[in-house]
Amino acid sequence: MAARVAGDQVWLTILEASRRSGLSEPTLRYYEQIGLIGPVPRDPSSGHRRYDAAAMDVLDSLGCLRSAGLRVEDLRRYLDLLARGDAAAAEQRELFDHHADRLEAEIERLTLRLEYLRLKARLWDARDRGDTAAAQGLIPRLVGLIERF
Repeated sequence: MAARVAGDQVWLTILEASRRSGLSEPTLRYYEQIGLIGPVPRDPSSGHRRYDAAAMDVLDSLGCLRSAGLRVEDLRRYLDLLARGDAAAAEQRELFDHHADRLEAEIERLTLRLEYLRLKARLWDARDRGDTAAAQGLIPRLVGLIERF
């Protein structure tokens, strides 16, 4: 089904809302069930969910935040703070700073793992070529990385 127009309003199906927001259809249903998003209007003839522009603005934000690693409880907090507007600006900043710090630490861990795998590949390449000196030279670097895990 395609988006429907009623008056000036465009209504999206759950499939279209899912594709646009990056959130799966079950996730959209779940977010409605737990009250993260308000009740979604239904098409009177089919009973299917129809998402309007306001709902899509919220879902687009939630999709971005979810892809950045925020958990459902953090999404709920974000929406609660958003409803308070600028009065909650400091709390919003803290919420995003906290998650940015967490994401930065995760990136550092992933970078370390990536470096380890690249060194292991170089080690086995050196062994494949019979270059014992190169292989032996990589071992201290690998051990150093392992100690940082």
